[in-house]
Parts: sequence; C-alpha cells; structure tokens
Amino acid sequence: MNTTSDDVLHALKPAIDRMPDPAGRAEAAALEAELATVHGVRHAIAVSSGTAALHTALIACGISPGDEVLLPAATVIMTVAAVTAAGAHPVFVDAAADGRGIDLADAAAKTTERTRAIVPVHLAGRTDGLLELAAYAQSVGLHVIEDACQAQGSSTRGRAAGTVGSIGCFSLKDGKIISCGEGGYLLTDDDTLAARAAAYRTHWLTPAPHAPAASRLGMNYRLAEPLAAIARHHLAGLDQALSRRREQARLLYSLVGETPGITMHAPVPEDTPNGYSALWRIDLDRPRDFSTRLAEIGVANSVGTYRLRAAHQHPACQDLNPAPCPRATRAVDRMLAVSLQSQTTDTELHHLAETIRREARTWAASR
Repeated sequence: MNTTSDDVLHALKPAIDRMPDPAGRAEAAALEAELATVHGVRHAIAVSSGTAALHTALIACGISPGDEVLLPAATVIMTVAAVTAAGAHPVFVDAAADGRGIDLADAAAKTTERTRAIVPVHLAGRTDGLLELAAYAQSVGLHVIEDACQAQGSSTRGRAAGTVGSIGCFSLKDGKIISCGEGGYLLTDDDTLAARAAAYRTHWLTPAPHAPAASRLGMNYRLAEPLAAIARHHLAGLDQALSRRREQARLLYSLVGETPGITMHAPVPEDTPNGYSALWRIDLDRPRDFSTRLAEIGVANSVGTYRLRAAHQHPACQDLNPAPCPRATRAVDRMLAVSLQSQTTDTELHHLAETIRREARTWAASR
C-alpha cells in the first residue's frame, strides 16, 4: 500500500491533538482493539518493538533465570536477545532434514526438566512445521511463543501466524507488512497472559492475576501514541498490503524462473506466506559470498545485506556454549531471501530479477 506524507499527517492529527493529556493512550487502545479483531483473538497488547514483544511474552509466560528456551538455530539475533533479557538460557535446535522449520527429534533430545518454552521463528514469513511443533510442545507442557515479526498475514492450514501458540509476537518496524517506523504487539487468547503482558509493558502499574499493581518490576515498553496512530492508518489497508506483497513475490519468482543454481523455496501446500521476502535456495559454490555480491549491486537480501547466520555461529552467542546445528548452518548459508517493499515498482522487480539471473550465470561460469 502506497502512503503519502499527507496521509500520515492526517492519521497523526488525532494523536497530536491529544498530546497534552499525559495519561492518554486512546490511539494505542484503539490499535489493540483493531488488531485483536483483525487477527481473531481476544487480546492484542501494543509495545515499543518486536524485541519488546518477545521479551514481554517470555515474562508473561513465567520464563525466569535458570529456565531454558528452545530456539531454532535458524533465527535472527533479536530473538536470542529477548530470551537472555528474560534471564533464560537459549538452546538452539537444528533445522529439519529438508531445511524447513525445526527438527522435532533434535528438539526432543534437547528438552530437559528446565525447558519452559519453545520459540518458532517465522523467517521470511514462512511457518514451516508450526502445527507439528505446537503439538509436540503441548505433549510435553511447553509454552509456544511465536516470533511472527516477519509473518503478518501468513497462515498454515487456515490458522494465522501468531495465533497458534500461547502468545504471538509481531514487529511494526519499517519494512514490515504493517508498520509505523518502530513498534510491536502481542496476540493471545489467554486472559492471564494478556494481563501480565499489559502490566509488564508499563512498569506493572496495572494488576494481573495473583500480581496486584506495583507488586512486580516491569519495563517501559509502551507504544507512543503517534506511532499507534500511524499503525492504525496502515492496518486499515492490511488486505491491500498483503495482496501487493504476494503479487510482488509471484512476479519475482516468475521473472527469475529456472535460473541454474537458484531454486525457488516453494511453500508447502498447507501454508500461505505473506510475501515478506521472495525465497530461494542457492546451489552455487560459496553461497554466502554470492549473497554478498548481490547485496553490493543492489539486491537486498537477508544474508548479504543483514548478515544473517545461524545463531549458534553468531559471535554474540559464543558465550552460550551452543551445540553445532549443521543443517541450520547449511540452510541459512544457502538462503536467498530477497527483501520486498510495498513501494517497489514492477520495473524495479524486473531489474532485480535480471540482476539475479545474470549474476548467477556469471558466478557459475567463473567457479
């Protein structure tokens, strides 16, 4: 959905007019009600970022120091940061044999008496194996906290990403399907978890079951009113924004076609991705270098541009004593997730596709 500066200023006016009210959060409250309705859940809690959403969700689920949380090794570092911020220990789980989702056998092997939750991460808007993972978690009594920050509008077997587990966490950062520059939110049907999350994000100034107001420490993770107003403005165009992203992904897939060394990472029939990124597997030599080359010449992608790597290999995670996760390493290194933006024109998509095709041919011929 294309948005002009006049559109944003119009959306901001009600929030600006109420700014003298120090306790006012009418825009955030309205956003929460609208998010809950759109996603078909009982509660939405607006917060200041996607990372804040994850941290708040972990606290709401009772995660505390000494606990362990299972994470896919194929994740972004922000998910790991949220777990450590809660005082828990991240345990990285390898990818499934086909590179999609979490290996349930490895998850089971790494589940201990200290494990309290599992956090599936829907990279590039994909929800691979989510329902099977949720079934495993239920069988062993673990919370599922979905990192759906890249998965607004994705679904699996008709169930929306972020509504399968105990809590779903989303980002409103620029570039997401719905954004306001910076922000996030949580979704849940659990009244107790919602109350805890709402209390934690505002210094526990509101009560939760068995935890009266001011009885615990919390954080200032409130979403600012002007940002909530922008998010509401964009949320009204969610269907249009999803349609545009999916059209962009389909066009880019069609234009890249069957380029040697680049294989489309097609979703399984039961999943409907949101088009957050167009996704391929790189079958060329030195795939990370190839992604870097694409980034250098204008094809923004997760590995080349944002330096995505399997979390257990990230320098910041080495003090966590992570176990090797070779399939996750291979899956991330060979991932070509091309970033899409709603304002990207079809002409620009044609240029991106031609660049990918040309560089893949050149790379294969020179090595």
